[in-house]
Amino acid sequence: MSDSAPLIHPTAVIDPSAKLGEGVRVGAFTLIGADVEIGDGTEVGPHCSIHGPTRIGRDNRFIGHVAVGGEPQDKKFAGERTELVIGDRNVFREFVTLSRGTAGGGGVTTIGNDNWMLAYTHIAHDCHVADHCVFSNNTTLAGHVSVGNWVIISGFAGAHQFCRIGDHAFLGMGALVTGDIPPFTMVGIDGHGRPRGINSEGLKRRGFDAERISAIKRAYRTVFVAGLPLAEAKQQLAEQAQDSADVKQLLDFIESGERPLQR
Repeated sequence: MSDSAPLIHPTAVIDPSAKLGEGVRVGAFTLIGADVEIGDGTEVGPHCSIHGPTRIGRDNRFIGHVAVGGEPQDKKFAGERTELVIGDRNVFREFVTLSRGTAGGGGVTTIGNDNWMLAYTHIAHDCHVADHCVFSNNTTLAGHVSVGNWVIISGFAGAHQFCRIGDHAFLGMGALVTGDIPPFTMVGIDGHGRPRGINSEGLKRRGFDAERISAIKRAYRTVFVAGLPLAEAKQQLAEQAQDSADVKQLLDFIESGERPLQR
């Protein structure tokens, strides 16, 4: 066996149709089903199950007892072909579950690149998670939830179906989200998912300077503190957005939503 050939524990069960890239490692008592593709350098630990159709990129780590690519938990699902697509360099800790999509929701669940999903995270059908997110223990996303880049979700927090969570948002421990969370927003830890300011510390760590953060704070106050009707708040944001691409991003997010904004 060459150094680049997959290294498969003798107790693992691999469907003949599965495609494993170079350097893939598969641990003890793991099941990899039909119509699964796993990219180079990915490590699948012990007691995992990966069902297809599932496409997995390179250099991912499934630590152990992870179950991905299973049928969606949706009573309308009737066995139609749907997919789970995972990017590169993600880490999935113990007992993470990721469901495939449904025909009514676009047919695919997607996970981007460089995400950390800690123990017992659940990502339901037709969710779309972008890049560089951290989901702490017991994070739960219902179906059709979209999560932007650099989002942090604390332990035992969750999102209602069809919600959107914008780039750089931060959800506190136990926060329950039932509406859209705009980019840059911090959500309170009182269990009701109320906005509690902007994620200033996270923005600083990602290189946002004081001028950008000040503009985002002003936009946040316009939407969440000033007590304005949403239509009037959006008019003021449009003026502020002329001098700030970040405010423009926030305004575009608000205007494109179908669920109510969580205010």
